[in-house]
Amino acid sequence: MSMLRFLIQRALYSIFVLLGLSIVIFIIARIMPGDPARMAVGARAPQWVVDRLREQMHLDKPIAVQYYYWLRDAVRGDFGLSLITQRPVTNDIKETLPASLELALYSSLIAGFFGIGMGIVSARYKDSWIDNLSRLFSYAGIVTPSYIFAILFILLFGFALKWFPIIGRVSENVPLPPKITGLVTIDALIQGQFSTFLDALWHIILPSFSLAMGSIAQAARITRSSMADNLTKDYIANVRALGVSERAIMSRFLLKPSLIPTISILGLDIAAILSVAFIVESIFNWPGMARYGMNAMLYKDLNAISAVILVFGAAFAIMNIIVDLIVAYLDPRIRLRAAKGE
Repeated sequence: MSMLRFLIQRALYSIFVLLGLSIVIFIIARIMPGDPARMAVGARAPQWVVDRLREQMHLDKPIAVQYYYWLRDAVRGDFGLSLITQRPVTNDIKETLPASLELALYSSLIAGFFGIGMGIVSARYKDSWIDNLSRLFSYAGIVTPSYIFAILFILLFGFALKWFPIIGRVSENVPLPPKITGLVTIDALIQGQFSTFLDALWHIILPSFSLAMGSIAQAARITRSSMADNLTKDYIANVRALGVSERAIMSRFLLKPSLIPTISILGLDIAAILSVAFIVESIFNWPGMARYGMNAMLYKDLNAISAVILVFGAAFAIMNIIVDLIVAYLDPRIRLRAAKGE
């Protein structure tokens, strides 16, 4: 019951944060230079057409009234029409979000597996050549943008070695599976289309690794630092004095408390992947929501801009709640404070 209350509190905080975010992005979108109605209908359209569209979009009313209409419709799941696609923004998000989620899912799995693994090995062989090499990679991965990795991977593994495809989610001759979740690899597995699954998996490797490189470096650095710090704690010395092997110490007594800061950072990185993936999605021609949101900003598509940023904010809020629950599971002290209602 205490954990349920803990979860409800985090959810309520997230709702207030999203409400504040909606106000900020709505105001910023409205004060951006340019007339969205004129940009939608074109420079040669007569003024009466522009005025009519402005009235339909409530742009002729005060900004507080505009926000009221927008929030009322947004709560119902209606973000209006996209000025670019001339379709409901909700439909565009439903179409593009699964592609970004699939990319973020595989990127997070790669980041967690390789990042935590590198951090553990680096801490195990602290100050050795393995540790120095891992730290060098971490520094390089943190400062290098994801699109640089994308270009390097395309040139090396796409053109030079020709190991992986570089465009799209599946090959041209491979049909997409019936849409269930929107994640092609998952839908292909559900439908038993294993050839489609392998083809889609092959397509997602390069873009997911491109987005995951920074998170791998971050997770490796933080895991290594946390484990190295915990190795100096008194409880580890007591365990060693009892004759417990180093492997058992690493796996049973050191790993779980050392993963808490790593999980916290990885959770934020997973949500950030959705919002910063627009260049990588453009490079790999990936039909994701980040690229859709960037196009909306370039054309000042107010409805699409507000909806996309709000979805990204919701992703951060959800990941924060998930991270809080995982950290509470890993750290008994947090569960104890939740039980006491602190």
